[in-house]
Amino acid sequence: MDDLSAWWIVAALVGYFLGSINPATIIAKARGIDLQSSGSGNPGATNASRIMGRKTGIAVFALDFLKGLVPVLVFTALFGPGAGAVAGFAAILGHMTSPFLGFHGGKGVATTLGVLAGAEPWWLIPVLVTFAIIFLIVRRAGIASVGAALALIVTALLENNNIEVTVLGVAIGVLVIVKHRSNIATALGDWRRRRAKPAT
Repeated sequence: MDDLSAWWIVAALVGYFLGSINPATIIAKARGIDLQSSGSGNPGATNASRIMGRKTGIAVFALDFLKGLVPVLVFTALFGPGAGAVAGFAAILGHMTSPFLGFHGGKGVATTLGVLAGAEPWWLIPVLVTFAIIFLIVRRAGIASVGAALALIVTALLENNNIEVTVLGVAIGVLVIVKHRSNIATALGDWRRRRAKPAT
């Protein structure tokens, strides 16, 4: 194993550990709240805002964003974009499958945005624009997130100056879609019910 491969392993471990630390759950526990049994049960910024207030939700979003941004910036600066990409993907995976939460976690939106801001900031433009357009149409954050993930995949494939970062973009998009599969199933169910409803 060469030195670069060893540092990629370190990047993965550090990224996963940072990602697995869940600010929403920590803050809720300090306030005597079981966040996973409250609201949607999702240990992320949206549910934290719903249960503990908007300011707390913003703080959770910022912390989740930073735990994606920081490992990407640090490992990219020290060992190149490949190591940064590995650290970023691991941070998102850690957020979604935290061992501190029984290998459950949030849906990774804020952490994903942090990773993209560190790896390819301009990719945020098509991702956020797509999210905003779809959300304005359907008023469902989950479905908008799936649309944004698809936009990320397309953007990453079209902008392939660095293969590691391209793979990162595609992998993140696929991971977000898989994480939101329940939202997709719910939306499809609603669509089928509307089609089956007799006209009046």
